[in-house]
Amino acid sequence: MKILITGGGGFLGYKLAKTLLARGKLGGKPITSITLLDGAFTPAAVQESDRDTKLHTVTGDVSDPQVLARVCTPDLDAVFHLAAVVSGGAEADFELGMRVNLKGMELLLEQLRRNCLAGARPARLVFTSSVAAFGGALPEVLDDSTIANPQTSYGAQKVIGEYLITDYTRKGYLDGRSLRLPTIVVRAGKPNAAASSFASGVIREPLNGVISECPVAPETGVWLLSPGRVVEAFIHAWELPSETWGTQRWLNLPGITASVAQMVEALRQVAGDAVANRVVYKADARIQAIVKTWPVNFRTPRALAMGFKPDADVASVIRDYIADQNIKL
Repeated sequence: MKILITGGGGFLGYKLAKTLLARGKLGGKPITSITLLDGAFTPAAVQESDRDTKLHTVTGDVSDPQVLARVCTPDLDAVFHLAAVVSGGAEADFELGMRVNLKGMELLLEQLRRNCLAGARPARLVFTSSVAAFGGALPEVLDDSTIANPQTSYGAQKVIGEYLITDYTRKGYLDGRSLRLPTIVVRAGKPNAAASSFASGVIREPLNGVISECPVAPETGVWLLSPGRVVEAFIHAWELPSETWGTQRWLNLPGITASVAQMVEALRQVAGDAVANRVVYKADARIQAIVKTWPVNFRTPRALAMGFKPDADVASVIRDYIADQNIKL
């Protein structure tokens, strides 16, 4: 089993790689190789690749055809396509977002198609889309029948990617599945350019003893899922038989809805007043304009029927993060 993870130097990509290495198998088959493709890697990832002969890091641009030809070889079995310019970055730099999020997707799919036409077995691909696919006039609660109507460049690029994967799958060039991710909380490390970065920041920074300046109002809602659950979802999505997906190759992942105020209150319950009081509100109109287009209430019967799982509550998400990061309260 040979695996490629684009965006493998990022938090989720690297967490997925470590989870797969610990499992040792994917789809019941032994993992022989995991290649991580990204523009840069942490020293920890490089050191891990030096220690583990199954793990390989490739520094390169997902929108570079030569790089993709190098990592998308005909013997590739599995692709997890996580590489992306995040929401705030794609909105601020239109050309960069289009090059990485759209052109990178097109080039990746074309390389996999060429492999298939040359006689390789179609690779199975899991793509990380987003609830930024939705926007405009929305119902109070979204479900699997709600039509995608993105109101940001990032959301538009993700939806186009979903459609491309569906068509390449229909033609038999690959076996693709697109997961519309909720906001992932709590992301370890430093804040990034994602408009949703505040959702992790209001938990992560206070637990690290740092003031968190939240750019949105306390009543702002978030549809969220923990890193552990989303990595489980990536693997589960790949392992589901193709016939389970049918012709609908995208899926709204299950999550839980919480306002920023509820997240801070859960932090207070878990870690105490001194930690929760490190959250302060400092309005940012640019972030607010992006976030207000995102839906926060979902019904996900299809995902639940297919075996995907949400977190129990925000407090459990916080406790899992504390345990994972070995944080001492």
